[in-house]
Amino acid sequence: MRFYATQIWLLLTVVLLTGCSTLPTSSSALAKPAANTAMAVDCIGAIEAPAAGLAPSSDPELLQSALGQPDKGQLCMGQVFVTTAPVKVYRVWDQAKSYTLYGRWWSFSLPQGPTEQYRAANAICPGWSALNQMSSCILKVGSKIVVGPGQSADCGDGLVYPKSPVNQVFINNDSRNNVLWVEHCDAGSHWPDQEE
Repeated sequence: MRFYATQIWLLLTVVLLTGCSTLPTSSSALAKPAANTAMAVDCIGAIEAPAAGLAPSSDPELLQSALGQPDKGQLCMGQVFVTTAPVKVYRVWDQAKSYTLYGRWWSFSLPQGPTEQYRAANAICPGWSALNQMSSCILKVGSKIVVGPGQSADCGDGLVYPKSPVNQVFINNDSRNNVLWVEHCDAGSHWPDQEE
């Protein structure tokens, strides 16, 4: 009986050791992280507490549309919120392209210059916008937005903006198809008023 117990013990040990030798050697091979988690791994900063009048929500499709790959701009990581009360948002845009007043990238705080500093903090390539006009609008109650720190942006010609801890607000406006999640917008004014 003792002989069989020893053989079973040896067999069990061999099976366990053989099984262990076939396990993946890296933790990344054990489980593939969710897309949202993968985007957040190397981000800088955190998702900051949003303005009053917003509540956490879920909308995976909206979140994915706000997240960007490295060097492509957009958000590095984000959280979806729904508007429960009117919230003021600000946008710096290109006066030569009037339709960009109702773009997708906004801020909860009044934008400050100088222009190049604002570009770097928000990873906005010069070819994307002249950044010479600033407007404010009110988020419609019930609209969903995404808030988070910025992804890096490669503008070409050697100009690369790194990932940023500055939180941006993604609003899925589409003015060309008359889909706007903002209202009561002002006409805008020259921005910045003075280069600092």
